[in-house]
Amino acid sequence: MTAYIMARINVTDMDQYKKYIALTPAIIEKFGGKFISRGGETVTLEGEPESRRMVLLEFPSVEAAQEFYNSDEYQAAIEVRKDAAEGQFMILPGV
Repeated sequence: MTAYIMARINVTDMDQYKKYIALTPAIIEKFGGKFISRGGETVTLEGEPESRRMVLLEFPSVEAAQEFYNSDEYQAAIEVRKDAAEGQFMILPGV
């Protein structure tokens, strides 16, 4: 079953964050994932406006999403990101 990683990210250092952005596409692809949405302007329909960067990734399964997130490659990318942004990452199963 398809799974999604949704991330809400507060970027505090865009120059450093760009280094993280450059690392992630190949890692995501390695685990069968792809970007559905990667930043950009959001339109809030209900509730408080969202000011964080929103990212949505699609993977073939929850297991593939977890393997991506826990991989050595992505953990190294997190180290690049850690002083540039704070984020909330979650896996959502598809229907």
